[in-house]
Amino acid sequence: MDDKTLMTELLDGNESRLAHLFDRYRRPLYRYFFHFSGLREPSEDRVQEAFFWILKHRLSFQPGTPVRPWAYQTARNVHIDYPTRSGTHVASPDGDEDRTIYFRSPKKNPEDQLGWKQEIAMLHHTLALLPVEKREVLILSRFQGMKYEEIAAVLKCETGAMKARVYRARRELGNKFFALRGEKAS
Repeated sequence: MDDKTLMTELLDGNESRLAHLFDRYRRPLYRYFFHFSGLREPSEDRVQEAFFWILKHRLSFQPGTPVRPWAYQTARNVHIDYPTRSGTHVASPDGDEDRTIYFRSPKKNPEDQLGWKQEIAMLHHTLALLPVEKREVLILSRFQGMKYEEIAAVLKCETGAMKARVYRARRELGNKFFALRGEKAS
Protein backbone atom coordinates (compact mmCIF):
# COMPACT_ATOMS: atom_id res chain seq x y z
CA MET A 1 0.00 0.00 0.00
CA ASP A 2 1.44 3.41 -0.92
CA ASP A 3 1.86 6.36 1.44
CA LYS A 4 -1.06 8.35 0.05
CA THR A 5 -3.47 5.43 0.51
CA LEU A 6 -2.25 4.86 4.06
CA MET A 7 -2.64 8.53 4.88
CA THR A 8 -6.10 8.70 3.29
CA GLU A 9 -7.24 5.74 5.39
CA LEU A 10 -5.68 7.27 8.49
CA LEU A 11 -7.59 10.49 7.79
CA ASP A 12 -10.77 8.42 7.42
CA GLY A 13 -10.28 7.14 10.98
CA ASN A 14 -8.42 3.87 10.39
CA GLU A 15 -5.78 4.47 13.06
CA SER A 16 -4.20 1.06 12.44
CA ARG A 17 -2.64 2.58 9.29
CA LEU A 18 -0.33 4.57 11.54
CA ALA A 19 1.49 1.32 12.32
CA HIS A 20 2.23 0.88 8.61
CA LEU A 21 3.52 4.44 8.34
CA PHE A 22 5.59 3.86 11.48
CA ASP A 23 7.16 0.74 9.94
CA ARG A 24 7.98 2.68 6.79
CA TYR A 25 9.36 5.88 8.36
CA ARG A 26 10.71 4.78 11.76
CA ARG A 27 14.28 4.12 10.59
CA PRO A 28 14.63 7.13 8.27
CA LEU A 29 13.30 9.47 10.96
CA TYR A 30 15.54 7.85 13.55
CA ARG A 31 18.55 8.51 11.30
CA TYR A 32 17.37 12.10 10.82
CA PHE A 33 17.22 12.68 14.57
CA PHE A 34 20.41 10.72 15.24
CA HIS A 35 22.40 12.95 12.89
CA PHE A 36 21.40 15.89 15.06
CA SER A 37 21.97 14.44 18.53
CA GLY A 38 24.38 11.55 17.99
CA LEU A 39 22.50 9.77 20.77
CA ARG A 40 20.32 6.68 20.49
CA GLU A 41 17.74 7.24 23.23
CA PRO A 42 16.81 10.85 22.45
CA SER A 43 16.55 9.93 18.77
CA GLU A 44 14.17 7.06 19.56
CA ASP A 45 12.14 9.36 21.82
CA ARG A 46 11.86 11.92 19.04
CA VAL A 47 10.62 9.29 16.59
CA GLN A 48 7.90 8.32 19.07
CA GLU A 49 7.04 11.98 19.55
CA ALA A 50 6.86 12.52 15.78
CA PHE A 51 4.39 9.68 15.33
CA PHE A 52 2.33 10.87 18.27
CA TRP A 53 2.19 14.27 16.55
CA ILE A 54 1.28 12.65 13.20
CA LEU A 55 -1.66 10.89 14.83
CA LYS A 56 -2.77 13.92 16.82
CA HIS A 57 -2.48 16.38 13.92
CA ARG A 58 -3.29 14.09 10.99
CA LEU A 59 -6.02 16.46 9.82
CA SER A 60 -3.35 19.03 8.97
CA PHE A 61 -2.22 16.74 6.14
CA GLN A 62 -3.43 17.94 2.76
CA PRO A 63 -4.73 14.96 0.73
CA GLY A 64 -3.06 14.66 -2.63
CA THR A 65 0.27 16.01 -1.39
CA PRO A 66 3.30 13.76 -0.85
CA VAL A 67 3.48 12.14 2.57
CA ARG A 68 7.27 12.01 2.90
CA PRO A 69 7.86 15.79 3.08
CA TRP A 70 4.93 16.12 5.50
CA ALA A 71 6.42 13.39 7.72
CA TYR A 72 9.78 15.17 7.72
CA GLN A 73 8.10 18.51 8.41
CA THR A 74 6.57 16.82 11.43
CA ALA A 75 9.98 15.48 12.45
CA ARG A 76 11.45 18.92 11.99
CA ASN A 77 8.80 20.44 14.24
CA VAL A 78 9.55 17.82 16.89
CA HIS A 79 13.27 18.52 16.55
CA ILE A 80 12.72 22.26 16.93
CA ASP A 81 10.41 21.75 19.92
CA TYR A 82 12.42 18.99 21.62
CA PRO A 83 15.27 21.16 23.05
CA THR A 84 12.73 23.36 24.80
CA ARG A 85 11.51 20.30 26.71
CA SER A 86 14.68 18.33 27.32
CA GLY A 87 17.70 20.60 26.96
CA THR A 88 19.83 20.99 23.86
CA HIS A 89 22.48 18.40 23.20
CA VAL A 90 24.62 17.94 20.14
CA ALA A 91 27.10 15.16 20.64
CA SER A 92 30.48 15.25 19.02
CA PRO A 93 31.70 12.00 17.48
CA ASP A 94 32.76 9.44 20.03
CA GLY A 95 33.23 6.32 17.95
CA ASP A 96 29.68 5.12 18.63
CA GLU A 97 28.93 1.98 16.61
CA ASP A 98 25.72 3.51 15.29
CA ARG A 99 27.70 5.80 13.04
CA THR A 100 28.87 2.84 10.94
CA ILE A 101 25.28 2.33 9.82
CA TYR A 102 25.50 5.43 7.66
CA PHE A 103 28.99 5.11 6.24
CA ARG A 104 30.56 1.90 5.05
CA SER A 105 34.23 1.76 4.26
CA PRO A 106 35.09 0.26 0.89
CA LYS A 107 38.51 -0.72 2.26
CA LYS A 108 39.30 -4.11 3.76
CA ASN A 109 42.69 -3.43 5.33
CA PRO A 110 42.35 -2.80 9.13
CA GLU A 111 44.73 0.15 8.93
CA ASP A 112 42.65 1.69 6.14
CA GLN A 113 39.48 0.97 8.15
CA LEU A 114 40.88 2.94 11.08
CA GLY A 115 41.68 5.87 8.81
CA TRP A 116 38.18 5.69 7.34
CA LYS A 117 36.59 5.71 10.82
CA GLN A 118 38.70 8.70 11.81
CA GLU A 119 37.59 10.55 8.67
CA ILE A 120 33.95 9.77 9.45
CA ALA A 121 34.35 10.93 13.05
CA MET A 122 35.90 14.17 11.80
CA LEU A 123 33.07 14.59 9.29
CA HIS A 124 30.46 14.16 12.05
CA HIS A 125 32.35 16.62 14.24
CA THR A 126 32.49 19.12 11.38
CA LEU A 127 28.79 18.63 10.66
CA ALA A 128 28.03 19.40 14.32
CA LEU A 129 29.94 22.69 13.95
CA LEU A 130 27.65 23.95 11.18
CA PRO A 131 24.71 26.21 11.98
CA VAL A 132 21.52 24.20 12.44
CA GLU A 133 20.00 25.45 9.16
CA LYS A 134 22.95 24.23 7.12
CA ARG A 135 23.26 20.98 9.05
CA GLU A 136 19.57 20.29 8.49
CA VAL A 137 19.68 20.64 4.69
CA LEU A 138 22.75 18.38 4.52
CA ILE A 139 21.13 15.74 6.72
CA LEU A 140 18.00 15.76 4.59
CA SER A 141 19.80 15.78 1.23
CA ARG A 142 22.83 13.60 1.86
CA PHE A 143 21.95 11.32 4.75
CA GLN A 144 18.21 10.97 4.15
CA GLY A 145 18.45 10.97 0.35
CA MET A 146 15.64 13.46 -0.12
CA LYS A 147 15.24 15.31 -3.40
CA TYR A 148 15.51 19.10 -3.48
CA GLU A 149 11.75 19.38 -4.13
CA GLU A 150 10.99 17.32 -1.03
CA ILE A 151 13.35 19.32 1.16
CA ALA A 152 11.85 22.54 -0.17
CA ALA A 153 8.41 21.24 0.84
CA VAL A 154 9.68 20.37 4.33
CA LEU A 155 11.34 23.75 4.81
CA LYS A 156 8.62 25.66 2.94
CA CYS A 157 10.81 27.37 0.37
CA GLU A 158 11.39 27.31 -3.38
CA THR A 159 13.34 24.45 -4.97
CA GLY A 160 15.90 26.84 -6.49
CA ALA A 161 16.52 28.40 -3.10
CA MET A 162 16.94 24.92 -1.63
CA LYS A 163 19.56 24.00 -4.23
CA ALA A 164 21.50 27.13 -3.32
CA ARG A 165 21.21 26.39 0.41
CA VAL A 166 22.49 22.83 -0.05
CA TYR A 167 25.37 24.07 -2.20
CA ARG A 168 26.38 26.67 0.40
CA ALA A 169 26.08 24.15 3.24
CA ARG A 170 28.21 21.58 1.37
CA ARG A 171 30.79 24.23 0.63
CA GLU A 172 30.97 25.38 4.26
CA LEU A 173 31.16 21.75 5.46
CA GLY A 174 34.04 21.11 3.07
CA ASN A 175 35.88 24.26 4.09
CA LYS A 176 35.54 23.48 7.80
CA PHE A 177 36.45 19.81 7.30
CA PHE A 178 39.64 20.61 5.42
CA ALA A 179 40.50 23.40 7.88
CA LEU A 180 40.28 20.88 10.74
CA ARG A 181 42.62 18.61 8.79
CA GLY A 182 44.98 21.53 8.22
CA GLU A 183 44.40 21.51 4.47
CA LYS A 184 42.96 23.91 1.94
CA ALA A 185 39.59 23.06 0.41
CA SER A 186 39.75 22.36 -3.30
